[in-house]
Amino acid sequence: MQAYVYGSKRELPEGFEDYVSRKNTAVISIDMHEGHLADTPDCPCPTPRARDIVEPLNKFHRAARALGVPIIHIRSVLRKGGVDDINGIPSAWRRTFPLYVGDIPNADEHAIEGTRWTNFVTEVAEGDLIVETKKRLSAFYPTDLDFLLRNMRIETVIFDGGFTDCCVLNSSFDASNHNYRVVVLRDLVRGTNDEMEDAALKIVSLHLGLVMDSADLLAAWRT
Repeated sequence: MQAYVYGSKRELPEGFEDYVSRKNTAVISIDMHEGHLADTPDCPCPTPRARDIVEPLNKFHRAARALGVPIIHIRSVLRKGGVDDINGIPSAWRRTFPLYVGDIPNADEHAIEGTRWTNFVTEVAEGDLIVETKKRLSAFYPTDLDFLLRNMRIETVIFDGGFTDCCVLNSSFDASNHNYRVVVLRDLVRGTNDEMEDAALKIVSLHLGLVMDSADLLAAWRT
């Protein structure tokens, strides 16, 4: 079984078999909706690098479903009027991220309920589950994801989606702190840039769980 340890792919010693068991495992796909992925000037929080993984991610999800592994889609949704964010206590990223990327047109519309920006771009199949009360960076806050996972008897979570250095990393920390085994799929997440993505994956590999390629995980599931 191979995984990335501080950026280098290597064969793991015995003792990690539970990370790649299909039993008590779920795939968690983070924020693959139009608010990040729309290829239009009014996209409120663009993640252009993540557009490249839409079809590979769909393909992986189809394979996981065929093996009986459940898919949980995470969707950020903020109440109309902005009380959850811009007209309440604004998320930190709204002030800090533009210092690096510049002004973000239409950012106030990000994740507002009832808008096109909450529409999933990736496939959502019958039988998939949706968690849609994410309002900050972690898929666990302030959502019912942990409640759902406990009721499903899930012990291992497989993360894909975006941002690697933001929501994926935050969700991985929370999952580990909740005592789930964590796997992040290196080829099916995308970050702010290569440097930030690499740093986030290195952090995961040292402190939170395994960083793997999706093909290697599928091969392990099929063995």
